[in-house]
Amino acid sequence: MDKTGYIPGLEPDEWSNDACRGYVIMAMQDCGFSSKDIQRVLTQLYEVFDFHTLEQAKQKYYSGKY
Repeated sequence: MDKTGYIPGLEPDEWSNDACRGYVIMAMQDCGFSSKDIQRVLTQLYEVFDFHTLEQAKQKYYSGKY
C-alpha cells in the first residue's frame, strides 16, 4: 500500500462533472442522437449539476426504471 492507504492500481475512480459529460456524449453518439440533441442534454446537465447533489443523483438512478 502507498501512503494514501490505497493499493497501487486500485485507487478509487476520479469523479468529475466533465468526465460524466464525456460518458453522456459517448453514449448518446453510440445511440445515434443528433449533435443538436446532445448539446441540449449537455446544457441541461450544467443546471442539474448545479442544483442537485451526488446523493440525489444516485437515488434517482436507484429508484428509476432504467
